[in-house]
Amino acid sequence: MSTAVQAKPATRVRAGSGDAARRGRLARLAPPLLLLAALLAAWELYVVLSGVERELLPAPHEVASAIWHGGAVLWRNFAVTAEEVALGLCMALALGFALAVAMHLSPLLRRAVYPLAVGSQAVPIPVIGVLLVFWWGFGIFPKLVVIALICFFPVLVTTVDALRSVDADQLKLMRTLDASRWQAFRLAELPAAIPAALSGARVALAVGVIGAFIAEVATPTTGPYPGLGRQIMTDINLQAARAYAGTVVLVVFAVLCFHSLGLAERKLAPWRDRPTGDHP
Repeated sequence: MSTAVQAKPATRVRAGSGDAARRGRLARLAPPLLLLAALLAAWELYVVLSGVERELLPAPHEVASAIWHGGAVLWRNFAVTAEEVALGLCMALALGFALAVAMHLSPLLRRAVYPLAVGSQAVPIPVIGVLLVFWWGFGIFPKLVVIALICFFPVLVTTVDALRSVDADQLKLMRTLDASRWQAFRLAELPAAIPAALSGARVALAVGVIGAFIAEVATPTTGPYPGLGRQIMTDINLQAARAYAGTVVLVVFAVLCFHSLGLAERKLAPWRDRPTGDHP
């Protein structure tokens, strides 16, 4: 009898904590969902009341209809774009992290490469798009190069800054303990660099989706499904609702990937301190 009596409060505590967690999730989701509903309502009213041509600005219900009825085409092109974003972001993460470590270990390399890395972000993609196709053909690789070029810079900057901000006293202690340069890097600097690189990847992912759009527009392809970027540019003058539908798919994809990478960051770098009330 006593065991059963003691189990009831524990059950109530677990149920209460579960309810609190659900309320917390609802509290985080409610503001953006309410704002989204208000924006969609304002958009719908504007289209109905202003008399704007539907070929220029379709109403939200028309965009939803285009998503529903054109789902097969949207899905096949989205699969192409999602693959490009995933592979391009992996290339950018590897390139940005490796280059940041090399620049940290070699001040001469940092002084030589950093200005070029900054300048790379000002290169107009259409200028080099044809050249990339000339080098590597009409496949996926030129698009991955474009995405990596756009996305690697946030990873590079955040990782370099994290490596340079490691506590000097901690490094001094490592030297006092007769640690080698590799041991100091592995035990003190690398734990600071990994979370920074992942944070940079989240920033890169926010621009990586538009990077895929630019890559698909700037580099032609021979495949039956050229990706959402090329489809949107094709539809914008003929099927505006489907062009907006493709844009909605890209936006939702970017938001989901951003938060998914945030969850991965917590798993891969659990030692990173986060202030209370930080982003979900």
